[in-house]
Amino acid sequence: MKRIITYGTFDLMHYGHINLLRRAKELGDYLIVALSEDEFNKTQKNKKTYFSYDERKQHLEAVRYVDLVIPEKSWKQKIHDIHLYQVDIFCMGDDWEGKFDFLKEHCEVVYFKRTAEVSTSQIKTDLGGYGRSLTPPEIKDEE
Repeated sequence: MKRIITYGTFDLMHYGHINLLRRAKELGDYLIVALSEDEFNKTQKNKKTYFSYDERKQHLEAVRYVDLVIPEKSWKQKIHDIHLYQVDIFCMGDDWEGKFDFLKEHCEVVYFKRTAEVSTSQIKTDLGGYGRSLTPPEIKDEE
């Protein structure tokens, strides 16, 4: 059995995320997603998510390509995870290209071309701030 692992925040799940997960699963038989915990996002990645860890985990577990979701608590856990879960391939988006080459002594490392026309950051920008309530306009009955 060939095991694959990827890491990320996966907030505001979109088709770019699905593309990454599908392509990762195509590399093997069992896909593990290490999902960044809220505290890790806040303190280490300087990110604020719209959805909580538990909500993002539920989204990922509903995706047919994902076999297991584990918590990402630190940058340094990758080598431990690769050995613990007997991972054959580590994969990430190509915006991280070269940053994880040190893992090549533990498993194969693959960088995927990102889905260029979509990103969580762009979605948040387009929505005008993700903390804001998106209230529909008042609708009045026409007589």
